[in-house]
Amino acid sequence: MSPLEAAARDWLALDPDPETRAEIEALLADHDGKGLAERFGGRLEFGTAGLRGPLGAGPLRMNRVVVQQTTAGLARHLLARGGAPTAVVGYDGRRNSRVFAEDAAAVLAGAGIAATLLPRALPTPVLAFAVRDLAADAGVMITASHNPAPDNGYKLYLGGADAGSQLVPPADGEVLAQIEAVVADAAPLPRAGYAVADEGVLDRYVAATAAIPSASPAGDLPWVYTPMHGVGLETARRVLVAAGLPAPVVVPEQAEPDGSFPTAPFPNPEEPGTLDLATALATASGAALVLANDPDADRLAVAVPRDDGWHRLTGNQVGLLLGWRIASTAGPVGGTLACSIVSTPGLARIAEHFGFLAVETLTGFKWISRAPGLLFGFEEALGYLVDPDVVRDKDGISALVAVLAAAIELRRGGRTLLDLLGDVEAAIGRFDSDQVSVRVDDLAEIAAMTARLRSAPPSSIGGLAVLAADDLASGDGGLPATDALRYSLERGARVIVRPSGTEPKLKVYLDVHSDAATPEARAAETAEALDALRAGVGPLLGR
Repeated sequence: MSPLEAAARDWLALDPDPETRAEIEALLADHDGKGLAERFGGRLEFGTAGLRGPLGAGPLRMNRVVVQQTTAGLARHLLARGGAPTAVVGYDGRRNSRVFAEDAAAVLAGAGIAATLLPRALPTPVLAFAVRDLAADAGVMITASHNPAPDNGYKLYLGGADAGSQLVPPADGEVLAQIEAVVADAAPLPRAGYAVADEGVLDRYVAATAAIPSASPAGDLPWVYTPMHGVGLETARRVLVAAGLPAPVVVPEQAEPDGSFPTAPFPNPEEPGTLDLATALATASGAALVLANDPDADRLAVAVPRDDGWHRLTGNQVGLLLGWRIASTAGPVGGTLACSIVSTPGLARIAEHFGFLAVETLTGFKWISRAPGLLFGFEEALGYLVDPDVVRDKDGISALVAVLAAAIELRRGGRTLLDLLGDVEAAIGRFDSDQVSVRVDDLAEIAAMTARLRSAPPSSIGGLAVLAADDLASGDGGLPATDALRYSLERGARVIVRPSGTEPKLKVYLDVHSDAATPEARAAETAEALDALRAGVGPLLGR
């Protein structure tokens, strides 16, 4: 018997799921070494957003055993800290999310932790809010956010000083060590009964989110909303009513939770085509705005009409709009505007313009949410934190309220979000960005590409000279070490190369800037620079 076959048979003794047991038994019966290696050749690792992976059997897939062992490790970590720890568990509408959440709550309770399960499938921001609202020591959210339908995931939040933020070092390493100890024990995990939260948690989230400053401007605006087959609609509707904001026309094909995502196999609002149903409905209904949440409603996409059709604003553009709005209305309170290293440098210009601090963090809201004195934080992947006193994570519902309120206020003066973006550009210059992603079948390809860049740094990219190169894996740039390379180029351009923390691909982030005298000249300069950088990505990566 091979080591992989032995590992699979040991797993069978732990697996309570008939579907994944049958999967393993079929692999063993077929002596499928490749299939066994894909499932038992390692273990899912915590990435930018916790655990994520395809559903299936074995430690390299998301399944009930992985969820139970991960939760048991979390329980040991909490108990080692002393006291009488508590935890809250939430879940989205994906396949197996509810059963995974029930497993997590039962294992926590079985370890002696007072566990509370949210009452039904709800947005991730509600879970992040609940950790603070219930003064819990930990929170678990079962979600794979915007990943494809076959995936699921496990996000972990801790309480304490940064309650409601995702865990960071050294806590992540401590939890991982406890998970490894649980796996090594290979013992049955006790389970016990847990509490189910009442509606109070959601009621308080709705009230707090509806109270965002300037959330209820007088006026109306026709708009379209899609929750992208996810769990955002119920909560968004309640917040809109409480805030006195107009109700949307909802995309009917995508209104209800459906983990198979029939109209959006890759339900990421950044992906081409995912907003087609929404923009078609907007055109038919005469709407002036399209807003979309991803399936767990922690991200927001914004589309606006132009002369040439509907145009989705980039995450950086929305981040600049919200950053400008919040900074311009914050008054002399002091504070910080924060974004990830791969987001536009334009936010720092806004902070400088209004006299606030600017902070760049590593990718992920577990870092952004910890910026001292935070007023607003965002990352280019459609994530926004507009009310840090309520939720310490990206929140697509509160961002929706902020964008909708801004659009209504602008409409009263005969203006649009694009007009406001023009105001921002006039004040800080034009910042444009793009991203090139290289998806791989073998993660070793990513390691080979980054190793080649480290051994032979480029002197230019797309014809633009490299002025400075930071290897962030070595701690360059004053940040904790991370697997990323940052190149500062002439003409204010920047290129960052980093592996995705949630998907098997290498991401290349392109940022350009122009302070030319006219809008037309600024647009021409940034377009030319972006074209040059796009053309330079292939040679940069040796592809």
